[in-house]
Amino acid sequence: MRFRSPALFFAVAIAASAAALTLTFAAPSPLGGEGAAGEALPAPEFQNIDSWLNSPPLKLSELRGKVVLVDFWTYTCINCLNHLPYVKEWNEKYKDKGLVVVGVHTPEFAYEKSTKNVKDAIARLQIKHAVAQDNSYGTWKAFRNQYWPAVYLIDKQGKIVYSHFGEGSYGTTEKKIQALLAEPSGT
Repeated sequence: MRFRSPALFFAVAIAASAAALTLTFAAPSPLGGEGAAGEALPAPEFQNIDSWLNSPPLKLSELRGKVVLVDFWTYTCINCLNHLPYVKEWNEKYKDKGLVVVGVHTPEFAYEKSTKNVKDAIARLQIKHAVAQDNSYGTWKAFRNQYWPAVYLIDKQGKIVYSHFGEGSYGTTEKKIQALLAEPSGT
């Protein structure tokens, strides 16, 4: 295919690059995605957390019987900031129905490791759910995560049954939260 103008060529190249980037963010994680029943993997515990903010320390093993939304984020990531209102809304809407939201703050830059900076961001952004400060990437690595933002939904039996990377799919994610909350707790 030939292009008559260099501007058109660059526009097509940029669009193709953006499409490839979008596909990269939609790629499944080894621990994420929606698989058939029986394919869900047990969620790893929170690991090497520096500080727990808005909550005492949490253990996933102690949250069995609840649906857990784990949200990997950092306070300077524009995609995380665009995504955050949905996470906050889900927390408010479903916390009394069995949803536990845990924001795992994993820094991209050195200054984001400051607990004071994270606390300031939590206050400024009016975050009320639990925040685990994961400066050493212990929990990030345990989940084999690669993206900001990244959402993992853990069912009442402690298995990762859904994940989404990047912005979007808010309706799908909320429907999955609702479906998980409606499931019996089991044993």
